[in-house]
Amino acid sequence: MIRSLARTCTPSVLLLALALGGCSSEWTDARDRTALAYRIEPAPGYKTDIIALMRTYLNDPSGVRDAFISEPALRPIENAERYTICLRYTARKGGGQYAASKDSVVIFREGRVDHIVDTVREMCKDAAYQPFPELEHLTR
Repeated sequence: MIRSLARTCTPSVLLLALALGGCSSEWTDARDRTALAYRIEPAPGYKTDIIALMRTYLNDPSGVRDAFISEPALRPIENAERYTICLRYTARKGGGQYAASKDSVVIFREGRVDHIVDTVREMCKDAAYQPFPELEHLTR
């Protein structure tokens, strides 16, 4: 095939084809590295990282109640398998009143907390929740 291309194409066209082939490989490698970064199991101290995240994420981190957490699991998010943890909790809203129970998904990258997404309960419908008293003991 390369010989037939060499006979029919100019040298500049061949160089362009070779250059584009290299870019495609680099793009695929970067995409594969990103996919792998999301498939690294969370580090053992992940609960401490989640507590730190929630302290800044919640408007009023004090007085959280009915807090539950799932074990880390690979779940499909944005067309890729990613390590996630499901959270369920009831937090205060403005004025000291409590909002409705909320479900969130913590997404990990390279074994560390990356970000949190508020989600519908459907994503975590099969999660095996356990009490998460550390979240209930947060203070401002």
